[in-house]
Amino acid sequence: MRAFLDQLRRHVDGDVLDDPASRALYSADASNYRHVPRVVVRPRTTDAVVAAVGLAAEHRVPITSRGAGTSVAGNACGTGLVLDFSRYLTAVEVSGDRALVQPGAVLDEVNARAGAYLFGPDPSTHSRCTIGGMIGNNACGAHSVKWGKTSENVTNLDVLTVDGRRFGTTCPPELRLPTHDPAWFPALSRRVSGYALDAPTLTQQLVGTEGTCVVLLGAELKLVRRPERRVLVVLGFADTYAAADHVTQIEGALAVEGIDDALARSVRTRPDLPEGRSWLFVEVEDHPERVARTVKNSMIVHDPAQQRALWRIREDGAGLATRMPDGGEAWSGWEDAAVPPERLGAYLREFDRLLARHGRRGITYGHFGEGCLHVRIDFDLARGYREFLEDAADLVVSHGGSLSGEHGDGQARSELLSRMYPPAAIRAFQEFKHAFDPSNLLNPGRIVQPRKLDDDLRILVAPPRIPTRAEFASDTRRCVGVGKCLNTRGGVMCPSYRVTREEKHSTRGRAHLLFEMLNGDVVKGGWRSPEVAEALDLCLGCKGCKRDCPVDVDMASYKAEFLHEHYRGRLRPRSHYAMGWLPTWLRFGLVNRFTARFGRFAGLTPERELPTPTTPLVRRLRPLGEGEPVLLFPDTFTNFFEPGIGIDAANVLAHLGNRVELPNANVCCGLTWHSTGQLPKARRVVERTARALYPWTSRGVPVIGLEPSCTAFLRAEAPKLSTTREVRALADATRTFAEHVAPRLPDLPGDRAAVVQTHCHQYAELGFEPDRAALAKAGLRPRVVEGCCGLAGNFGFEQGHYDVSIACAEQELLPALRDDETALVLADGFSCRTQIRHTTDRAPVHLATALAASLGLSPV
Repeated sequence: MRAFLDQLRRHVDGDVLDDPASRALYSADASNYRHVPRVVVRPRTTDAVVAAVGLAAEHRVPITSRGAGTSVAGNACGTGLVLDFSRYLTAVEVSGDRALVQPGAVLDEVNARAGAYLFGPDPSTHSRCTIGGMIGNNACGAHSVKWGKTSENVTNLDVLTVDGRRFGTTCPPELRLPTHDPAWFPALSRRVSGYALDAPTLTQQLVGTEGTCVVLLGAELKLVRRPERRVLVVLGFADTYAAADHVTQIEGALAVEGIDDALARSVRTRPDLPEGRSWLFVEVEDHPERVARTVKNSMIVHDPAQQRALWRIREDGAGLATRMPDGGEAWSGWEDAAVPPERLGAYLREFDRLLARHGRRGITYGHFGEGCLHVRIDFDLARGYREFLEDAADLVVSHGGSLSGEHGDGQARSELLSRMYPPAAIRAFQEFKHAFDPSNLLNPGRIVQPRKLDDDLRILVAPPRIPTRAEFASDTRRCVGVGKCLNTRGGVMCPSYRVTREEKHSTRGRAHLLFEMLNGDVVKGGWRSPEVAEALDLCLGCKGCKRDCPVDVDMASYKAEFLHEHYRGRLRPRSHYAMGWLPTWLRFGLVNRFTARFGRFAGLTPERELPTPTTPLVRRLRPLGEGEPVLLFPDTFTNFFEPGIGIDAANVLAHLGNRVELPNANVCCGLTWHSTGQLPKARRVVERTARALYPWTSRGVPVIGLEPSCTAFLRAEAPKLSTTREVRALADATRTFAEHVAPRLPDLPGDRAAVVQTHCHQYAELGFEPDRAALAKAGLRPRVVEGCCGLAGNFGFEQGHYDVSIACAEQELLPALRDDETALVLADGFSCRTQIRHTTDRAPVHLATALAASLGLSPV
């Protein structure tokens, strides 16, 4: 292996990664399986792929091709060489209704360049899945009922065999391919299992071979014309069986997707749906009323934003379904079997009886229009897993179906192919692979000569000592690898990945490294692991993942707990003392005298200066107003740096009929200690604060937060740190400023544009709708920036983070400010305002200041 690695570095133009962190990052895909590779290569050129494959063949090292790593059957992880095409081989050339693409090109990028056309297959991972991965698994998606599988939309493949043959599939070399019997293959459009020996062209036969026959170097795609319009019709049914029975009555649709009540209840904000417990989402180009009339309960949706909100339930299904309604875990494994659509209802009824017989539960959804059913099941992976999959395979075959209708066989289902195909077909599959890969080096153990379906399962053995929260170990397994954090636009997650495009800086990558740290055989050192510390160093703690990740991975909390354990009993980075203890330094007047002057010594970046503290709010403001009492929370940042915001807020609250009070003791939420992993101190701080405020919170007096990060901390994180009655009471009493004032505001005159930077913690924990309502009443037209400002508390002040911090701001915030140079700039977060002032000449204001001006209580 040493000679192999040395030759890779000498002869391959690309990244050759054999460090423990990289091997751990690529040890899993979105399946239940784990295979630690010996080396990962990210080739920069096609010639580099050829060189890497040649060296692997010379040294007899197995080769696994990988795109976004979102395969749910164990198709994209292997023990030898992993070729990651997604980093560099991403070129796309579009000409009319054809596209030439490299294997790492992302589907959404192809469609963004396709003009009046698009690539028809569209799996729910379209924002990050690669064309190479789609070709490997013969991906389908919601619109295959109209446009078919990937195999029906690819016209030519540029492929490489292990022995160095490179050819286009429309003009292949002479090959000895096996004959086949058409009777082997069930007649349904969603048959993906096995090799498509009955397909009319070699191109179509090689699509769906899961990297077991050839290495893909490029492809020519057939594009279809975009629909002129899309109308969504939602049909409601009493149960999933009724929905499944109905699909054959729908004709001419672009998509027919099914979801059930359990999936709909999993979303954070459930859109309005027609009456029922199961629904069909039917997309059409025209005449939606024809579809709507077919059932009693229906809804026609023309608004694109409302359509997107509804489709998000379906697109996030693979993640949402990993948590049962009662919080239990659910797994892939029997993910996407397909039957003829006319058999779907009967199959689903028997499948549910099968689940009950095995004592299992599952959340079902999927491509009902083509009889393809997705399901995540609460397997006990250590017991009964094999028995269930064998029975499930027999059931789907009895209905004339396919073990896989979309995601391929992988390790999860290849061993079951003998239950679907006769021995002669299995022998023909072996001959087909042998024609291309006689040495069995390409993704071995899949489809042909399969690995056992219950070997190599990714089961965590937790260490004897776990950190503060007992659920930390299981939470590191919460990530199921669907890779939504690899999105490069939309939402907030994950800012540093969007800058670096490195897997280790994605939410998924960090979660996998934490898992491997607890596992201990690749990433060693436990809580002292330098690999995990490096990956978490660029985590901004923005909590965007808690909102955007379909399974609610909360990397900010994981980071805090890792840092707590990592530095237990030893010196911390200087910035942890400077920024983590900032409330204390401010309280004793030490910021200007020490931290600002010796910023570099304190671990702070020289490109920034700390804001200058002023006379605290608690010394400026006295109780004012009459009426219902409210307690204004004097967070550290408002209190010491921008007390004018607190005064504006108090004036607005008093104007709206409140008596505004302030605590008579020093209070702090403890956030700065928590974000630097100083959890015992954070707990003591929040408990002391909660006791000081208990005279108000015990009477139900609302506690009004002005700083979103502190408000979110009091409401969501403090109860995890401490379960005292005072902390619970404080969490229950805490309100955002907008939540309290929006219902009480009168409609005010005005019509001014505003660019609004939402604080990431508000985005993740608190929501923005009350703010939107308050802005509307104040006559402001908000353009809400969706993306992190990049400063993120202490992150942007720490040495080594400045460039990433600024690059994060350049993703969404700074372009939005440049687009409208006359708009009012609103940012409730102190970090956000600080970043805006540092990078522009704009003067951002808090909502309280904007409302005070609208009410005539103070100028902007």
